[in-house]
Amino acid sequence: MDNITVKDHSVSGEEFQLVFDDVLEMYKTEPQPSLDKLPSYYQSEDYISHTDTKRNLFEKIYHWVRTYMLSKKMALVDLHTNSDGKKVLDIGCGTGDFLAMAQKYNWNISGVEPDAEARKIASEKTSIEIHDNNWLSKISDDSFDAITMWHVLEHVPNLEEQIAMLKRIVKPTGSIFIAVPNFKSHDATHYKELWAAFDVPRHLWHFSQKSITELFSKENMKVVKILPMKFDAYYVSLLSEKHKTGKMNPVKAFYRGFVSNFKAMNSSEYSSLIYVIKND
Repeated sequence: MDNITVKDHSVSGEEFQLVFDDVLEMYKTEPQPSLDKLPSYYQSEDYISHTDTKRNLFEKIYHWVRTYMLSKKMALVDLHTNSDGKKVLDIGCGTGDFLAMAQKYNWNISGVEPDAEARKIASEKTSIEIHDNNWLSKISDDSFDAITMWHVLEHVPNLEEQIAMLKRIVKPTGSIFIAVPNFKSHDATHYKELWAAFDVPRHLWHFSQKSITELFSKENMKVVKILPMKFDAYYVSLLSEKHKTGKMNPVKAFYRGFVSNFKAMNSSEYSSLIYVIKND
């Protein structure tokens, strides 16, 4: 595939290159911001995963869908975690909504979140300390029955190191749950460089099903289940329409999201996918 030039529509207006890796079938954002500069690209009131704001109809719908999906995610974690314990780590936990749901399901929860303001909100919701990323290196081996990363893996700077860390800290019988956008979906191929889920430079990596399988197989882990996130096609199409025309155009976005989900019924290439991963 050809490389793609994509603009940061949220914060800086800068352009970045998506460079294709033929072996892994994935894109890498280049240049990747330095670790000290990367947080500045998240400084936007529109980055709603770090806030609980409901300033308009769009944000209200976003939070309604997120609340609905929390119970679905929790049921998925319950179903695919075979370990006897109930210790879950949510990496990139944002404002703590998934952890709060897991707490209601009587899970022993831990959370990691790099954004200080989001950590504060999450701590207030869960009454536990939410850690920054430095805490991950201090976790003992085989500590968690379940590890979740809901739209987080695409953000981590050191991808293969992160996956090796996940392998180390999950119990041998535990499960890892990864949700990421899928650049092979219909909405991605339709909007091309305007596809909102490219979200450069916050998204440093852009995955296909093959790339997730290959990356985890290097750590002797396997994908045992892949599930769709059907709401993402509509949400991403709304933002993509805004990139395209300056307006969200909900009718066009709903149509494009519907078409994307319809085509994915045959191709399995949904806008976003959840991968359930276990030790091989």
